[in-house]
Amino acid sequence: MIQVIKKDEALIAEMDAKLPDAAHFYLWWLGQSGYLLQWNNKRILIDPYLSDSLTKKYSTTDKPHVRMSEIVVKPELLKNISIITSSHNHTDHLDAGTLIPVLNNNPAAKFLIPEANRDFVAERMHVDKNYFIGLNDNKSVMIDGFTFHGIPAKHNEIERDEHGRCKFMGYVIEFGPYKIYHSGDTLWFDEMIDLLRPFNIDVSLLPINGNDPARRVAGNLNCVEAVALAKAIHAKYVIPCHYDMFVFNTADVDDFVREAEKKHQSYRVLRGGEYFSA
Repeated sequence: MIQVIKKDEALIAEMDAKLPDAAHFYLWWLGQSGYLLQWNNKRILIDPYLSDSLTKKYSTTDKPHVRMSEIVVKPELLKNISIITSSHNHTDHLDAGTLIPVLNNNPAAKFLIPEANRDFVAERMHVDKNYFIGLNDNKSVMIDGFTFHGIPAKHNEIERDEHGRCKFMGYVIEFGPYKIYHSGDTLWFDEMIDLLRPFNIDVSLLPINGNDPARRVAGNLNCVEAVALAKAIHAKYVIPCHYDMFVFNTADVDDFVREAEKKHQSYRVLRGGEYFSA
């Protein structure tokens, strides 16, 4: 089991100590594609997966989800959350085992989802469907001083509902002078460069586990593609994610490091419970 750099009460103490710092933002990796973004006394919880829901679900199947890394933080410890986001309906991005305890402790939190997923999310979270804030691609919404811009994601297709609304999305999060792109789960599609380049992204959070049909799950960017995308959109930094969670669906982050250095792309590799700041 891969040990995290900081966890549970120690991690919360670190977050709390930095909460009053209005001069910087902090971004903690919570494992898989989950992050906690902290800025200006606000906390955004992005696609958290902090349970063993999938390990339990698939334990007796031919596709076991054997966990590789420790859980970074018990979800019931997360408080003072202003905004929660989910990029799509897969459990490692919309986990009832994580989010119901978070919602119980943060009843005033806003919850951003793809509009196409409203009914599904409401049923999984046991919450009235009118509670959620829905977003589609090419649309934006401001919540508590943060502007979220909807970006389509291809996982494995750019899938839309009967109203043409994206079921899989990424978000550009704009706050103060900063812009962070969390892609959600996505493969490469050529239009994404033109969609993202005008934002002048400071930090791109991109999956690197790739797309292997033998895994029988929808795929993502691989290490080479993640670096190429960051380079193409002129991202100041790229941080890899969606690896070291499940044995059957991971990547070697050292391959990402070699590629980023070869392409002279600034990057940061985080351990579970570690933060990036600017």
